[in-house]
Amino acid sequence: MTDFDTRIPRAALHTLGCRLNQSETAALAAAFTRRGYRIVPFGTAADVVVINSCSVTAQSESECRRLIRGVVRRFPQSFVAVTGCYAQLGSDTLQRIPGVDLVVGNQDKPRLVELLDREGTRKKHDAARVLLRRPGGEVFTHADVGLYVAQTRANLKIQDGCDVGCSFCVIPRTRGRARSRAFHDALEEARAFIARGHREIVVTGVNLGSYRDGPRGFADLLRALDALPGLERLRISSIEPSTLTEEVLRIVADSPRLCRHLHVPVQSGNDRVLAAMHRPYRALDAERLFERASRLVPDLALGTDVMVGFPGEDDAAFRATRELVTRHDLAYLHVFSWSPRPGTRANRLADPVPRAVVRERSQRLHEVDLRLRCRFGTRFLGHEFQVLFEERKPDGIWVGLTDNYVRVGVDAPSGIDLGNRIATVELLQQDGSRWKGRLVPSACYDARAEGA
Repeated sequence: MTDFDTRIPRAALHTLGCRLNQSETAALAAAFTRRGYRIVPFGTAADVVVINSCSVTAQSESECRRLIRGVVRRFPQSFVAVTGCYAQLGSDTLQRIPGVDLVVGNQDKPRLVELLDREGTRKKHDAARVLLRRPGGEVFTHADVGLYVAQTRANLKIQDGCDVGCSFCVIPRTRGRARSRAFHDALEEARAFIARGHREIVVTGVNLGSYRDGPRGFADLLRALDALPGLERLRISSIEPSTLTEEVLRIVADSPRLCRHLHVPVQSGNDRVLAAMHRPYRALDAERLFERASRLVPDLALGTDVMVGFPGEDDAAFRATRELVTRHDLAYLHVFSWSPRPGTRANRLADPVPRAVVRERSQRLHEVDLRLRCRFGTRFLGHEFQVLFEERKPDGIWVGLTDNYVRVGVDAPSGIDLGNRIATVELLQQDGSRWKGRLVPSACYDARAEGA
């Protein structure tokens, strides 16, 4: 008997890119399970292989093509479906890759399992079928609760699309106009996540702060989620500077469940570059936001995205960015190098930055990032934190996160399983890319795990 002679069909799913893609893959996994499929690890034999693609950079698209070719080579019998942002943007390229059977854009991603059943999952096609529609702008709901293999945290999709139109971004083409999830539907999935044992819920979307369902906005949804019985942690994923209001900051400051961690992508510290990027704020706005957030939320982990090498970024503009991120009490940086993206306005801008200069600037900001991470963690040496543990590494060290995004490793006593548990840890010293901690006395007690 071959792997494909079993009566229960198997599905393997792989995600490229952001938390939003992760949440949508989890919803697909749930839909597959509801229709009688068994989810198997990506890279093992499966009747259906789904790649949820990313198109944020040319490198992301190249990685998608590499993965597809590897799947087709290893599992020529598998029905291969590609969905996500690259499917929306690059269907012409994807459908020409031998072995691809179905290409589905973002609008029909939630219907992927239904489409697969309609296509016949055990029958390979001579040519790929393509289903693309322009993403709509209506309030949406989800039919399935996202299925996550690990219980530690779950991503809650509340919003999709964006109306800002940054000159370097393809999201308006891949995900369409901004639209929000129905208020009641978001709360319903959150309740299901809590009932399944997820300790932390991460609120995710393309432009979170633009959330609105009727009269209720992002702050209203945060308050409603924060009030759910049994919720232990609520984390906000990346949120645009122009939408991070003082009201939201005060909710974070006042709630014992909302994590003291905000990722606010500013991209540049130079007004001329920000204008060319079509970002709806200026450097002084970002400065004031950083200062206000740090003042209102004690011990806040404040991270940001910065882009180097954008057309027209001269030495003075780069210095302004570097000074902005070093002048404020940031916890880390995510550094990106601009690269040409067909279909974006930035692709038509003059005054490109030489690639060697881009690499040098990127390296300098990566060094700043390392210093910021070290400085932020050092502030808390000797302090005690609640750590949500995720996994045990091969060396026996249990690793997890504080609510303010410090990654901690501890050596737990023999026989103690810290997986998906929250324990009190004293921060001791830096240990490579994480911080070494010590479980405090009785820290291994977990009231919910013990049934209290």
